[in-house]
Amino acid sequence: MKTVSVALVLCLNVGVDPPDVIKIQPCSRLECWIDPSSMSPQKALEMIGSNLQKQYERWQPRARYKQSLDPTVEDVKKLCTSLRKNAKEERVLFHYNGHGVPRPTGIIVNSFNTFAEQHEREMEQMQAQTAGMRNSPPLQTPSYKNCIQLAACAANQILPMNPSLPADLFTACLTTPIKVALKWFTLQPTSMLVPHVSYDLIEKIPGQLNDRRTMLGELNWIFTAITDTIAWNTLPRDLFQKLFRQDLLVASLFRNFLLAERILRSYDCTPISNPPLPQGFRHPMWAAWDLALDLALSQLPDILKRGEPFRHLPFFEEQLTAFQVWLDRGSEERNPPEQLPIVLQVLLSQVHRLRALELLGRFLDLGPWAVNLALSVGIFPYVLKLLQSSAKELRPLLVFIWTKILAVDSVSFFFYQQI
Repeated sequence: MKTVSVALVLCLNVGVDPPDVIKIQPCSRLECWIDPSSMSPQKALEMIGSNLQKQYERWQPRARYKQSLDPTVEDVKKLCTSLRKNAKEERVLFHYNGHGVPRPTGIIVNSFNTFAEQHEREMEQMQAQTAGMRNSPPLQTPSYKNCIQLAACAANQILPMNPSLPADLFTACLTTPIKVALKWFTLQPTSMLVPHVSYDLIEKIPGQLNDRRTMLGELNWIFTAITDTIAWNTLPRDLFQKLFRQDLLVASLFRNFLLAERILRSYDCTPISNPPLPQGFRHPMWAAWDLALDLALSQLPDILKRGEPFRHLPFFEEQLTAFQVWLDRGSEERNPPEQLPIVLQVLLSQVHRLRALELLGRFLDLGPWAVNLALSVGIFPYVLKLLQSSAKELRPLLVFIWTKILAVDSVSFFFYQQI
């Protein structure tokens, strides 16, 4: 199941605060990194909608996006009906920001229940109008097993109003994780190497998120490896496959949700997900992330002032060493190596690829249980792609790894041949 349509519903009512929300002064204002008070309400709403779409398009550029800005109930119903119809059996993402409207009340909940009951009656009436089709099975109630929900906080909590943070902190975590992580990091007392780094300095970090050779790109790469590792080491295998390996957009959002959990919990907010995830905000890999940020930001002044080149971070090399130590010491009875998802990411790097393949080959040689663990991480398509590489020095290792995989799981090979 893939996400093919995205509804962006923003109920901001720019310039008018909801009557049941008392805001501190000063308070957080930014929505999608835009200050609504710096322009006319209508222009602000349109720019926020445009920015939000761009932020989502970075994770899934091929989806069909529809914005609904300060809509009526009928507008939202029509939008949802249209997207659901066009998506057929695929997934629709519904993004809702209600910062400009009152909180839900009992009246609203009762109205929703009434609508649901009316909907059921309409279905019954439709069945009665086609009663001549006696052999047709009755319409089934919808199944919610594939319904995924992410929320910023619990029902009895409110979002932080810290003026140093965006008002839509949860959305910012989900759609611009590196920017939020850097911003939040500078507000913490844990930044040891660069305690006086400013947000203005962070805004000047060179590079692109999709270019791993740059500082920004390498931080994004490390973030992906760390969040994948936390998820793989804490989630049941089937849930990890569902959330982190089946759908590009869902995987990205859940990686970023792990960051949201860490950041929002520091402000006494508890992000909610369905299906629920084990708590990962205290996972030891976050310390590796903090160190990577420290090491990167410590270079930033010299890069910006003196034009010095970016020195690549030692994260992946250190994780490969930890994986090697695991291989050198221990037995099958111990816990699986937590670095396995990171080894997968290292296969993308030409610098460390040979060493990663050597270590991966040693791991797969431990037996079918090791192969199954590697497959659960999602290694198959990576190895399949590397087999097409023209690098001769990689071929013996790749053939060995490929043989080990096919000996355990030949079904995947035929599946990928059909794609």
